[in-house]
Amino acid sequence: MKEKDLIRAVEIVERDSIAIAESFASLFSSLRTSLSQVTSRSVDHVQCFSDAAGRLQESALDSATKGNLYVNSCLRLNEEMRGIDTLAMQLKVLRRNVDALDTAVNSLVRLP
Repeated sequence: MKEKDLIRAVEIVERDSIAIAESFASLFSSLRTSLSQVTSRSVDHVQCFSDAAGRLQESALDSATKGNLYVNSCLRLNEEMRGIDTLAMQLKVLRRNVDALDTAVNSLVRLP
């Protein structure tokens, strides 16, 4: 009887071992598929991030170039406007002289 029980126990262990091995094989197959999908998605995400970073870099360079052009234009305008105060003073003096001339002409025209 002991031999039959022993053989039966070995058969049960063998059957359970086969079932466990099949479960492990199925589990590893699922893990391999999941890992492959995650890796593929990660590569897609990295490519998307790379594209976005490249476009951001291009936009930043374009903005910096346009900003430099704007600053240079402002500096040129500022340089050109430096003489405007002198011109304004000359115009004020000229205006006073024209007003004085106008007053003198008006007083001469009213004399008769």
